[in-house]
Amino acid sequence: MKFTFKRGVHPADNKYIAKDFALSDFPTPAVVSIPLSQHIGAPAAAVVAVGDSVKVGSLIGKSVGFVSANVYSSVSGTVKDIVTIRTAIGSRCSHIVIENDGLYEESFFEPILAPDAASVKARVAEAGIVGMGGATFPTHVKLSPRTPVDVLIINAAECEPYITCDYRLCLEKTQEIFQGIEYMMIALGVSVAYIGVEDNKPDAISALSAFATDKIKVIPLVTKYPQGAEKQLIYSITKRVVPEGALPADVGAVVDNVHTAFAVYEAVALGKPSFMRAMTVSGKACLRPGNFFVRNGVSYHDVADFVGVTDNVKKVISGGPMMGFAQADLTPCTGKGTSSLLFLTEEEISSEIKPISACINCASCASHCPMRLMPMFIERAVEAEDALEAKKLHALSCLECGCCAYVCPARRPLVTSMRRAKKMIKEKGV
Repeated sequence: MKFTFKRGVHPADNKYIAKDFALSDFPTPAVVSIPLSQHIGAPAAAVVAVGDSVKVGSLIGKSVGFVSANVYSSVSGTVKDIVTIRTAIGSRCSHIVIENDGLYEESFFEPILAPDAASVKARVAEAGIVGMGGATFPTHVKLSPRTPVDVLIINAAECEPYITCDYRLCLEKTQEIFQGIEYMMIALGVSVAYIGVEDNKPDAISALSAFATDKIKVIPLVTKYPQGAEKQLIYSITKRVVPEGALPADVGAVVDNVHTAFAVYEAVALGKPSFMRAMTVSGKACLRPGNFFVRNGVSYHDVADFVGVTDNVKKVISGGPMMGFAQADLTPCTGKGTSSLLFLTEEEISSEIKPISACINCASCASHCPMRLMPMFIERAVEAEDALEAKKLHALSCLECGCCAYVCPARRPLVTSMRRAKKMIKEKGV
């Protein structure tokens, strides 16, 4: 049986650049600027003031709702300012600026020695854990589904090109990941979990399989993008189809990233709140690529300086090249969702810089769309400002995975059109 989904694309993965670099601690600068919005949902509210002393793990931003997440200091030192800075996705939010004293004094929770469902969910919420695959949805919400579920699916596919930090976690933190999965299973009350890993990572599959049990199984997935997308992953492993407008829990499943499982382990077993993450820095314009544990609040300038970015860099992407966001400058700072920072040369983006031409009606975008959408017609609806037509064409179901733009011979900016369609539908209330 092949564990895969229908349609999708096969971009060059370019993982060779960083995959053999073991995780190491990224040097933390003298000043960090920690965003109060590192998650989907309401930004956290600052609970510190200028002049306050903080430790590693001190609460600096308090969750203001169920779909929100606490924010913690990643260093010890003094709060120097609270400023508004642009984030990697182009929005602006408040950042807590902390002068690092270099002592890294810690203030953690007490480990939970006998975890049950209530204590695990409470700790996950308290620790500010979010989806570490990049979506940053608060994990305590996922662990409290509105309908009963019977399976937990752990996403270790890492299907985006270049990114290898989850791969390194699978190799280096295997036992911790399995412990985190067990905690999540307790929270959900499920008796089976699956770890999905693309079959282009045989050593990760081997490492995880050494710890597999009847309750936690490792599933080798066919290598194809976007294999790590939630609905595609559920279908690949269980053959369950999540209906339009429904959630994974509606078909009895919860999906979380492998890095999230590691964060849950640290929060429950070690009492460690979420203030740092594994991150890949890669691209051919990067002299010292690698996989690093990076504390929240490190500016992209500091990342670029450390890895040695060459003059032939032509594009910087926060996240993966398919779903990430191109950066106008290096102002943004790392957060819980910063899975990678890519420094790309002209050679690497050559296909992107071809001129945009009119749609040639080839339907490549439709034939590769994993959600079976018609991107070319949605784009036309957007150009006509016809929100109702865009909705009828199911624009809201778009994953923004980039398959359509990747295969388009006319280089149409189809993902941008999908995002505009969603915005237009919301604004016009159709």
